[in-house]
Amino acid sequence: MEEVKNYFKHHRSSHLSQLKEFLSIPSISADPDHKPDMETAASWVKESMQAAGLENTAVMDTGGHPVVYGDWIHAPGKPTVLFYGHYDVQPADPVELWETPPFQPEIRNEKIYARGATDDKGQVFMHLKTIEAFMRTKQELPVNVKFCIEGEEEIGSPNLDEFVEKHRELLQGDVLLVSDTPMLEKGRPTVCYGLRGLAGIQIDVSGAKGDLHSGLYGGGVANPLHALADILASMHDESGHITVDGFYDRVLSLTDQERHAYAELSYDEENTRKELNVPELFGEEGFSFLERTWARPTLEINGMHGGFQGEGIKTVLPSAASAKITCRLVPDQDPDEVVEKLTAHVQRKTPKGVEVEVTPFDKGRPFVTPFDHPAIQAAGRALETAYGTTAAYTRMGGSVPVIETFSQILNVPVALMGFGLPTENFHAPNEHFHLENYDKGLEALAEYLAEISENL
Repeated sequence: MEEVKNYFKHHRSSHLSQLKEFLSIPSISADPDHKPDMETAASWVKESMQAAGLENTAVMDTGGHPVVYGDWIHAPGKPTVLFYGHYDVQPADPVELWETPPFQPEIRNEKIYARGATDDKGQVFMHLKTIEAFMRTKQELPVNVKFCIEGEEEIGSPNLDEFVEKHRELLQGDVLLVSDTPMLEKGRPTVCYGLRGLAGIQIDVSGAKGDLHSGLYGGGVANPLHALADILASMHDESGHITVDGFYDRVLSLTDQERHAYAELSYDEENTRKELNVPELFGEEGFSFLERTWARPTLEINGMHGGFQGEGIKTVLPSAASAKITCRLVPDQDPDEVVEKLTAHVQRKTPKGVEVEVTPFDKGRPFVTPFDHPAIQAAGRALETAYGTTAAYTRMGGSVPVIETFSQILNVPVALMGFGLPTENFHAPNEHFHLENYDKGLEALAEYLAEISENL
Protein backbone atom coordinates (compact mmCIF):
# COMPACT_ATOMS: atom_id res chain seq x y z
CA MET A 1 0.00 0.00 0.00
CA GLU A 2 2.96 2.35 0.53
CA GLU A 3 3.65 2.31 -3.21
CA VAL A 4 0.11 3.44 -3.89
CA LYS A 5 0.26 6.19 -1.28
CA ASN A 6 3.59 7.43 -2.64
CA TYR A 7 2.10 7.53 -6.10
CA PHE A 8 -0.58 9.91 -4.85
CA LYS A 9 2.04 12.16 -3.26
CA HIS A 10 4.43 12.22 -6.24
CA HIS A 11 1.69 12.95 -8.75
CA ARG A 12 -0.39 15.34 -6.64
CA SER A 13 0.46 18.45 -8.64
CA SER A 14 -0.28 16.91 -12.03
CA HIS A 15 -3.46 15.29 -10.70
CA LEU A 16 -4.77 18.58 -9.38
CA SER A 17 -4.08 20.17 -12.76
CA GLN A 18 -6.17 17.43 -14.35
CA LEU A 19 -8.92 18.00 -11.80
CA LYS A 20 -8.94 21.69 -12.70
CA GLU A 21 -9.39 20.71 -16.34
CA PHE A 22 -12.39 18.55 -15.41
CA LEU A 23 -13.91 21.30 -13.26
CA SER A 24 -13.52 23.81 -16.08
CA ILE A 25 -16.20 22.03 -18.13
CA PRO A 26 -19.58 23.68 -17.40
CA SER A 27 -21.52 20.40 -17.44
CA ILE A 28 -24.84 21.84 -16.26
CA SER A 29 -27.41 19.12 -16.94
CA ALA A 30 -30.42 21.36 -16.28
CA ASP A 31 -29.56 23.83 -19.05
CA PRO A 32 -30.13 22.67 -22.67
CA ASP A 33 -27.59 25.25 -23.84
CA HIS A 34 -24.90 23.21 -22.10
CA LYS A 35 -25.61 19.93 -23.91
CA PRO A 36 -22.28 20.20 -25.82
CA ASP A 37 -20.50 20.67 -22.49
CA MET A 38 -22.23 17.56 -21.15
CA GLU A 39 -20.88 15.61 -24.10
CA THR A 40 -17.42 17.07 -23.51
CA ALA A 41 -17.53 16.07 -19.84
CA ALA A 42 -18.67 12.53 -20.69
CA SER A 43 -15.80 12.17 -23.18
CA TRP A 44 -13.38 13.54 -20.58
CA VAL A 45 -14.49 10.89 -18.07
CA LYS A 46 -14.16 8.12 -20.65
CA GLU A 47 -10.64 9.23 -21.61
CA SER A 48 -9.67 9.42 -17.92
CA MET A 49 -10.99 5.90 -17.39
CA GLN A 50 -8.82 4.66 -20.25
CA ALA A 51 -5.79 6.52 -18.91
CA ALA A 52 -6.33 4.95 -15.49
CA GLY A 53 -6.26 1.46 -16.98
CA LEU A 54 -9.96 0.63 -17.20
CA GLU A 55 -11.24 -1.40 -20.12
CA ASN A 56 -14.48 -1.62 -22.12
CA THR A 57 -14.99 2.10 -21.68
CA ALA A 58 -18.05 3.54 -23.35
CA VAL A 59 -20.26 6.63 -23.44
CA MET A 60 -23.69 5.00 -23.30
CA ASP A 61 -26.96 6.58 -24.40
CA THR A 62 -29.82 6.96 -21.91
CA GLY A 63 -32.27 9.04 -23.91
CA GLY A 64 -30.93 12.03 -21.99
CA HIS A 65 -27.37 12.80 -20.95
CA PRO A 66 -25.15 9.72 -21.27
CA VAL A 67 -23.71 7.33 -18.71
CA VAL A 68 -19.98 6.61 -18.88
CA TYR A 69 -19.00 2.99 -18.23
CA GLY A 70 -15.68 1.24 -17.74
CA ASP A 71 -14.43 -1.90 -16.01
CA TRP A 72 -11.48 -4.08 -15.10
CA ILE A 73 -12.41 -7.73 -14.49
CA HIS A 74 -9.16 -9.61 -14.00
CA ALA A 75 -9.20 -10.57 -10.32
CA PRO A 76 -10.61 -14.12 -10.28
CA GLY A 77 -12.24 -15.12 -7.02
CA LYS A 78 -12.30 -11.53 -5.79
CA PRO A 79 -15.42 -9.35 -5.29
CA THR A 80 -16.55 -6.73 -7.78
CA VAL A 81 -16.88 -3.10 -6.65
CA LEU A 82 -19.27 -0.92 -8.64
CA PHE A 83 -18.41 2.79 -8.44
CA TYR A 84 -21.23 5.31 -8.93
CA GLY A 85 -20.94 9.06 -9.30
CA HIS A 86 -22.03 11.90 -11.55
CA TYR A 87 -20.25 14.35 -13.85
CA ASP A 88 -23.08 16.89 -14.08
CA VAL A 89 -23.22 19.94 -11.83
CA GLN A 90 -25.71 22.48 -10.55
CA PRO A 91 -26.11 25.86 -12.27
CA ALA A 92 -23.68 28.44 -10.91
CA ASP A 93 -26.22 31.23 -10.33
CA PRO A 94 -25.95 33.76 -8.83
CA VAL A 95 -22.57 34.10 -10.53
CA GLU A 96 -21.91 37.54 -9.04
CA LEU A 97 -21.59 36.01 -5.56
CA TRP A 98 -18.59 33.88 -6.57
CA GLU A 99 -15.21 35.24 -5.50
CA THR A 100 -13.67 33.63 -8.59
CA PRO A 101 -15.48 32.41 -11.73
CA PRO A 102 -17.25 29.09 -11.05
CA PHE A 103 -15.64 27.31 -14.02
CA GLN A 104 -12.16 28.73 -13.56
CA PRO A 105 -10.89 26.52 -10.71
CA GLU A 106 -8.57 28.10 -8.20
CA ILE A 107 -6.78 26.72 -5.15
CA ARG A 108 -6.79 29.00 -2.11
CA ASN A 109 -5.77 28.00 1.41
CA GLU A 110 -5.62 24.31 0.45
CA LYS A 111 -9.16 24.36 -0.91
CA ILE A 112 -10.08 24.05 -4.57
CA TYR A 113 -12.90 26.40 -5.60
CA ALA A 114 -15.17 25.62 -8.55
CA ARG A 115 -18.66 24.40 -9.32
CA GLY A 116 -18.54 20.61 -8.90
CA ALA A 117 -15.43 20.64 -6.73
CA THR A 118 -17.10 18.61 -4.00
CA ASP A 119 -20.41 17.66 -5.69
CA ASP A 120 -19.40 15.42 -7.36
CA LYS A 121 -16.58 15.83 -9.85
CA GLY A 122 -13.84 16.06 -7.24
CA GLN A 123 -14.91 12.81 -5.64
CA VAL A 124 -15.43 11.00 -8.96
CA PHE A 125 -11.93 12.09 -9.89
CA MET A 126 -10.59 10.50 -6.68
CA HIS A 127 -12.11 7.15 -7.66
CA LEU A 128 -10.40 7.30 -11.04
CA LYS A 129 -7.04 8.21 -9.52
CA THR A 130 -7.31 5.37 -7.01
CA ILE A 131 -7.58 2.92 -9.89
CA GLU A 132 -4.73 4.63 -11.71
CA ALA A 133 -2.45 4.41 -8.67
CA PHE A 134 -2.92 0.64 -8.34
CA MET A 135 -2.48 0.03 -12.05
CA ARG A 136 0.68 2.15 -12.33
CA THR A 137 2.35 0.71 -9.24
CA LYS A 138 1.11 -2.89 -9.15
CA GLN A 139 -0.21 -3.40 -12.70
CA GLU A 140 -3.37 -4.91 -11.23
CA LEU A 141 -6.21 -4.23 -8.83
CA PRO A 142 -7.03 -6.12 -5.61
CA VAL A 143 -10.67 -6.45 -6.75
CA ASN A 144 -12.71 -6.34 -9.92
CA VAL A 145 -14.19 -2.92 -10.63
CA LYS A 146 -16.96 -1.35 -12.69
CA PHE A 147 -17.76 2.34 -13.11
CA CYS A 148 -21.16 3.90 -13.74
CA ILE A 149 -20.82 7.69 -13.93
CA GLU A 150 -24.02 9.47 -14.95
CA GLY A 151 -24.86 12.94 -16.20
CA GLU A 152 -28.32 13.58 -14.76
CA GLU A 153 -28.06 13.33 -10.98
CA GLU A 154 -28.62 17.04 -10.51
CA ILE A 155 -31.94 16.83 -12.38
CA GLY A 156 -33.24 13.78 -10.52
CA SER A 157 -31.69 10.98 -12.65
CA PRO A 158 -34.82 10.64 -14.84
CA ASN A 159 -33.27 7.98 -17.08
CA LEU A 160 -31.09 6.04 -14.68
CA ASP A 161 -33.67 3.58 -13.35
CA GLU A 162 -34.36 2.35 -16.86
CA PHE A 163 -30.64 2.28 -17.66
CA VAL A 164 -29.78 0.19 -14.61
CA GLU A 165 -32.65 -2.21 -15.29
CA LYS A 166 -31.62 -2.58 -18.94
CA HIS A 167 -27.95 -3.14 -18.08
CA ARG A 168 -28.34 -4.96 -14.79
CA GLU A 169 -26.07 -7.83 -15.85
CA LEU A 170 -23.36 -5.44 -17.03
CA LEU A 171 -23.52 -3.47 -13.78
CA GLN A 172 -23.83 -6.40 -11.38
CA GLY A 173 -21.33 -6.35 -8.54
CA ASP A 174 -20.87 -7.28 -4.92
CA VAL A 175 -20.88 -3.79 -3.40
CA LEU A 176 -21.77 -0.29 -4.59
CA LEU A 177 -19.32 2.42 -3.52
CA VAL A 178 -20.44 6.06 -3.66
CA SER A 179 -18.61 9.23 -2.67
CA ASP A 180 -21.33 11.88 -2.85
CA THR A 181 -22.27 12.43 0.79
CA PRO A 182 -20.74 14.72 3.42
CA MET A 183 -18.57 13.80 6.37
CA LEU A 184 -20.10 14.42 9.78
CA GLU A 185 -17.67 17.27 10.40
CA LYS A 186 -14.06 18.30 9.77
CA GLY A 187 -11.68 15.57 10.90
CA ARG A 188 -14.56 13.11 11.38
CA PRO A 189 -14.59 10.55 8.53
CA THR A 190 -18.01 9.10 8.00
CA VAL A 191 -19.66 5.98 6.62
CA CYS A 192 -23.28 6.54 5.66
CA TYR A 193 -25.22 3.29 5.47
CA GLY A 194 -28.82 4.47 5.12
CA LEU A 195 -30.98 7.16 3.54
CA ARG A 196 -34.59 8.05 4.13
CA GLY A 197 -37.19 7.74 1.41
CA LEU A 198 -39.90 10.21 0.42
CA ALA A 199 -43.66 10.33 -0.07
CA GLY A 200 -45.56 13.54 -0.76
CA ILE A 201 -49.16 14.60 -1.25
CA GLN A 202 -51.14 17.76 -1.91
CA ILE A 203 -54.45 18.27 -0.12
CA ASP A 204 -57.01 20.49 -1.85
CA VAL A 205 -60.12 21.46 0.13
CA SER A 206 -63.05 23.08 -1.67
CA GLY A 207 -66.21 24.65 -0.27
CA ALA A 208 -68.60 27.15 -1.86
CA LYS A 209 -68.47 28.07 -5.55
CA GLY A 210 -66.59 31.26 -4.70
CA ASP A 211 -65.32 33.35 -1.79
CA LEU A 212 -68.16 34.46 0.51
CA HIS A 213 -68.77 37.52 2.68
CA SER A 214 -68.03 36.40 6.24
CA GLY A 215 -70.73 38.66 7.67
CA LEU A 216 -73.45 37.17 5.48
CA TYR A 217 -72.34 33.53 5.50
CA GLY A 218 -70.00 33.12 8.46
CA GLY A 219 -71.28 30.45 10.84
CA GLY A 220 -73.59 29.01 8.20
CA VAL A 221 -71.16 27.63 5.62
CA ALA A 222 -68.07 25.47 6.16
CA ASN A 223 -64.77 27.30 5.93
CA PRO A 224 -62.17 25.30 3.87
CA LEU A 225 -59.30 26.82 5.87
CA HIS A 226 -60.84 25.61 9.13
CA ALA A 227 -61.38 22.18 7.58
CA LEU A 228 -57.80 22.05 6.35
CA ALA A 229 -56.48 23.09 9.77
CA ASP A 230 -58.52 20.32 11.43
CA ILE A 231 -57.19 17.71 8.99
CA LEU A 232 -53.57 18.78 9.42
CA ALA A 233 -53.82 19.02 13.22
CA SER A 234 -55.13 15.47 13.33
CA MET A 235 -51.90 14.04 11.92
CA HIS A 236 -49.75 14.46 15.06
CA ASP A 237 -50.27 14.24 18.78
CA GLU A 238 -48.64 16.49 21.38
CA SER A 239 -45.60 14.22 21.70
CA GLY A 240 -44.70 14.44 18.02
CA HIS A 241 -46.09 10.99 17.25
CA ILE A 242 -47.73 10.63 13.82
CA THR A 243 -51.36 9.55 14.26
CA VAL A 244 -52.07 8.28 10.73
CA ASP A 245 -53.35 4.71 11.13
CA GLY A 246 -50.70 2.16 10.19
CA PHE A 247 -48.01 4.76 9.52
CA TYR A 248 -45.44 2.97 11.71
CA ASP A 249 -46.47 -0.60 10.82
CA ARG A 250 -43.45 -1.31 8.63
CA VAL A 251 -40.86 0.90 10.34
CA LEU A 252 -37.62 -1.01 10.88
CA SER A 253 -36.45 -0.18 14.40
CA LEU A 254 -32.93 0.88 15.24
CA THR A 255 -30.74 -1.85 16.68
CA ASP A 256 -29.13 -1.43 20.09
CA GLN A 257 -25.77 -1.35 18.32
CA GLU A 258 -26.88 1.55 16.14
CA ARG A 259 -28.30 3.54 19.04
CA HIS A 260 -25.07 3.01 20.95
CA ALA A 261 -23.03 4.17 17.93
CA TYR A 262 -25.13 7.34 17.62
CA ALA A 263 -24.76 8.07 21.33
CA GLU A 264 -20.98 7.74 21.03
CA LEU A 265 -20.95 10.55 18.48
CA SER A 266 -21.68 12.92 21.39
CA TYR A 267 -23.77 15.15 19.17
CA ASP A 268 -24.33 18.59 20.71
CA GLU A 269 -28.09 19.13 20.54
CA GLU A 270 -27.88 22.37 22.51
CA ASN A 271 -25.49 23.82 19.96
CA THR A 272 -27.92 22.88 17.20
CA ARG A 273 -30.73 24.60 19.09
CA LYS A 274 -28.67 27.78 19.38
CA GLU A 275 -27.62 27.71 15.72
CA LEU A 276 -31.25 27.38 14.65
CA ASN A 277 -32.37 30.04 17.15
CA VAL A 278 -35.35 28.05 18.44
CA PRO A 279 -36.59 27.85 22.04
CA GLU A 280 -36.13 24.07 22.05
CA LEU A 281 -35.78 21.12 19.71
CA PHE A 282 -38.91 19.10 19.14
CA GLY A 283 -39.80 15.71 17.75
CA GLU A 284 -41.01 12.22 18.44
CA GLU A 285 -40.59 11.42 22.13
CA GLY A 286 -38.15 8.70 23.10
CA PHE A 287 -35.56 9.46 20.42
CA SER A 288 -32.50 11.69 20.19
CA PHE A 289 -32.15 14.42 17.58
CA LEU A 290 -29.91 12.22 15.41
CA GLU A 291 -32.29 9.28 15.68
CA ARG A 292 -35.24 11.48 14.74
CA THR A 293 -33.51 13.00 11.73
CA TRP A 294 -31.66 9.92 10.46
CA ALA A 295 -33.72 6.87 11.32
CA ARG A 296 -37.30 7.82 12.17
CA PRO A 297 -40.07 8.71 9.71
CA THR A 298 -41.58 12.17 9.55
CA LEU A 299 -44.67 13.96 8.33
CA GLU A 300 -44.12 17.64 7.62
CA ILE A 301 -46.40 20.38 6.30
CA ASN A 302 -44.32 22.14 3.65
CA GLY A 303 -46.80 24.79 2.63
CA MET A 304 -50.39 26.04 3.12
CA HIS A 305 -52.48 28.36 1.02
CA GLY A 306 -55.98 29.79 1.17
CA GLY A 307 -57.95 32.97 1.52
CA PHE A 308 -56.75 36.54 1.50
CA GLN A 309 -52.95 36.94 1.54
CA GLY A 310 -52.53 40.71 1.26
CA GLU A 311 -52.03 43.41 3.88
CA GLY A 312 -54.87 44.19 6.24
CA ILE A 313 -58.06 42.14 6.49
CA LYS A 314 -60.50 40.98 3.88
CA THR A 315 -63.55 39.47 5.56
CA VAL A 316 -64.17 36.45 3.38
CA LEU A 317 -64.82 32.75 3.75
CA PRO A 318 -62.37 31.35 1.19
CA SER A 319 -63.78 28.90 -1.30
CA ALA A 320 -60.64 26.74 -1.29
CA ALA A 321 -57.54 25.90 0.73
CA SER A 322 -54.57 23.63 0.08
CA ALA A 323 -51.51 22.17 1.76
CA LYS A 324 -48.43 20.28 0.66
CA ILE A 325 -47.09 17.45 2.84
CA THR A 326 -43.98 15.32 2.57
CA CYS A 327 -43.00 12.32 4.64
CA ARG A 328 -39.43 11.12 5.06
CA LEU A 329 -39.56 7.35 5.19
CA VAL A 330 -37.32 4.71 6.75
CA PRO A 331 -36.84 1.02 6.00
CA ASP A 332 -39.12 -0.91 5.42
CA GLN A 333 -41.78 1.70 4.60
CA ASP A 334 -43.24 1.70 1.10
CA PRO A 335 -44.06 5.15 -0.36
CA ASP A 336 -47.12 3.89 -2.23
CA GLU A 337 -48.53 2.36 0.95
CA VAL A 338 -47.82 5.53 2.91
CA VAL A 339 -49.67 7.65 0.33
CA GLU A 340 -52.64 5.28 0.61
CA LYS A 341 -52.64 5.62 4.41
CA LEU A 342 -52.37 9.42 4.21
CA THR A 343 -55.24 9.57 1.74
CA ALA A 344 -57.42 7.35 3.92
CA HIS A 345 -56.62 9.51 6.96
CA VAL A 346 -57.55 12.71 5.12
CA GLN A 347 -60.82 11.20 3.95
CA ARG A 348 -61.71 10.03 7.49
CA LYS A 349 -60.90 13.41 9.00
CA THR A 350 -62.63 15.58 6.40
CA PRO A 351 -65.27 17.73 8.18
CA LYS A 352 -68.79 18.12 6.87
CA GLY A 353 -69.55 20.80 4.32
CA VAL A 354 -66.37 20.53 2.21
CA GLU A 355 -64.89 18.25 -0.41
CA VAL A 356 -61.26 17.12 -0.42
CA GLU A 357 -58.96 15.86 -3.16
CA VAL A 358 -55.58 14.22 -2.44
CA THR A 359 -52.90 14.24 -5.16
CA PRO A 360 -49.71 12.19 -4.72
CA PHE A 361 -46.29 13.40 -5.85
CA ASP A 362 -42.57 12.86 -5.11
CA LYS A 363 -41.94 9.25 -4.15
CA GLY A 364 -38.68 7.54 -3.29
CA ARG A 365 -37.89 4.40 -1.34
CA PRO A 366 -35.62 4.40 1.71
CA PHE A 367 -32.64 2.09 1.87
CA VAL A 368 -30.30 0.75 4.51
CA THR A 369 -27.35 -1.59 4.41
CA PRO A 370 -27.14 -3.49 7.71
CA PHE A 371 -24.85 -1.67 10.12
CA ASP A 372 -22.73 -4.78 10.69
CA HIS A 373 -22.42 -5.71 7.00
CA PRO A 374 -18.78 -6.47 6.01
CA ALA A 375 -18.92 -3.78 3.30
CA ILE A 376 -19.85 -1.14 5.89
CA GLN A 377 -17.37 -2.25 8.52
CA ALA A 378 -14.61 -2.40 5.88
CA ALA A 379 -15.34 1.22 4.99
CA GLY A 380 -14.97 2.20 8.62
CA ARG A 381 -11.61 0.45 8.93
CA ALA A 382 -10.34 2.04 5.72
CA LEU A 383 -11.31 5.52 6.90
CA GLU A 384 -9.76 4.94 10.32
CA THR A 385 -6.47 3.89 8.71
CA ALA A 386 -6.37 6.94 6.45
CA TYR A 387 -7.52 9.53 9.00
CA GLY A 388 -6.03 8.04 12.16
CA THR A 389 -9.32 8.35 14.03
CA THR A 390 -12.45 6.28 14.51
CA ALA A 391 -14.99 6.63 11.73
CA ALA A 392 -18.56 7.71 12.43
CA TYR A 393 -21.36 5.46 11.22
CA THR A 394 -24.42 7.47 10.26
CA ARG A 395 -27.60 7.50 8.28
CA MET A 396 -28.75 10.60 6.41
CA GLY A 397 -32.07 12.30 6.81
CA GLY A 398 -32.34 13.22 3.15
CA SER A 399 -33.35 11.09 0.20
CA VAL A 400 -31.29 9.98 -2.81
CA PRO A 401 -33.65 7.73 -4.78
CA VAL A 402 -30.98 6.64 -7.25
CA ILE A 403 -29.07 4.84 -4.48
CA GLU A 404 -32.14 2.81 -3.62
CA THR A 405 -32.51 2.03 -7.33
CA PHE A 406 -29.12 0.34 -7.37
CA SER A 407 -29.84 -1.42 -4.08
CA GLN A 408 -33.15 -2.84 -5.30
CA ILE A 409 -32.38 -3.70 -8.92
CA LEU A 410 -28.87 -5.05 -8.35
CA ASN A 411 -29.46 -6.30 -4.80
CA VAL A 412 -26.09 -5.04 -3.56
CA PRO A 413 -24.99 -3.47 -0.29
CA VAL A 414 -24.18 0.23 -0.55
CA ALA A 415 -21.28 2.00 1.15
CA LEU A 416 -21.45 5.80 1.09
CA MET A 417 -17.94 7.12 1.77
CA GLY A 418 -18.15 10.84 1.14
CA PHE A 419 -15.24 13.22 1.67
CA GLY A 420 -16.95 16.57 1.39
CA LEU A 421 -17.91 18.76 4.32
CA PRO A 422 -21.35 20.26 5.03
CA THR A 423 -19.76 23.72 4.90
CA GLU A 424 -18.38 23.44 1.36
CA ASN A 425 -21.24 25.29 -0.37
CA PHE A 426 -22.34 22.56 -2.72
CA HIS A 427 -25.27 23.91 -4.79
CA ALA A 428 -24.26 27.44 -3.70
CA PRO A 429 -21.74 30.11 -4.72
CA ASN A 430 -18.08 29.50 -3.85
CA GLU A 431 -18.36 25.72 -3.79
CA HIS A 432 -15.05 24.22 -2.71
CA PHE A 433 -13.34 21.02 -1.62
CA HIS A 434 -10.78 20.75 1.17
CA LEU A 435 -7.61 19.21 -0.22
CA GLU A 436 -6.93 17.63 3.16
CA ASN A 437 -9.91 15.37 2.50
CA TYR A 438 -8.86 14.92 -1.12
CA ASP A 439 -5.50 13.55 0.06
CA LYS A 440 -6.81 11.41 2.90
CA GLY A 441 -9.77 10.32 0.81
CA LEU A 442 -7.48 8.86 -1.83
CA GLU A 443 -5.75 6.80 0.83
CA ALA A 444 -9.08 5.70 2.29
CA LEU A 445 -10.38 4.56 -1.11
CA ALA A 446 -7.23 2.56 -1.73
CA GLU A 447 -7.47 0.99 1.72
CA TYR A 448 -11.11 0.15 1.05
CA LEU A 449 -10.30 -1.84 -2.08
CA ALA A 450 -7.69 -3.77 -0.12
CA GLU A 451 -10.15 -4.36 2.74
CA ILE A 452 -12.90 -5.53 0.41
CA SER A 453 -10.49 -7.86 -1.36
CA GLU A 454 -9.97 -9.83 1.84
CA ASN A 455 -13.23 -9.29 3.73
CA LEU A 456 -16.17 -9.63 1.36
